[in-house]
Amino acid sequence: MATRFDPNNAQNAAEIEKQFAVKAVEQAQTYWNLLEKVPPRQLKLTKLDDEIFEHLMKDFPELNQEPYEGITKLDEEWMKSKDGKETWRKFIQAYEKKVQDYNFGSLIRTDAREEYSETNTIFVTRIQFYAIEIARNRLGLNDRAHEIAKEEAAKEKAKAEREKVKGKKKATN
Repeated sequence: MATRFDPNNAQNAAEIEKQFAVKAVEQAQTYWNLLEKVPPRQLKLTKLDDEIFEHLMKDFPELNQEPYEGITKLDEEWMKSKDGKETWRKFIQAYEKKVQDYNFGSLIRTDAREEYSETNTIFVTRIQFYAIEIARNRLGLNDRAHEIAKEEAAKEKAKAEREKVKGKKKATN
């Protein structure tokens, strides 16, 4: 007879954690690339963007106050407080049957005005990522990130061109 699985006492499997981390990083890189190429106000992340945005603004009235500082710069302590966790848990559960991988781990920038970095990133569920980033996009809070991503891409392109020229010079010498 198999023993019943108790998630509260389960051990973390290092290999599984690594795979989750790799997937979360890939998703973050993909999103950053999207921010580079598409003006954020035109970006659609899911088929349910309207519903998710309205739900976020209704359930989190503190985020729905101009100048939208609560969405621009996330307060991790608030999100992980007892009240924050309970409100988010209810929000997240509403998407269990609506959004694929709704509770999968995702990386999000704590400050929308900056790029992904070790100090500007926290781990959230996929639906939290969608909700916050949909709001940031619609409210124009990711416009600066769009500009940063475009600037980075231009620098990378120029660097690649310089490397290409250097390679040609070496080949002809």
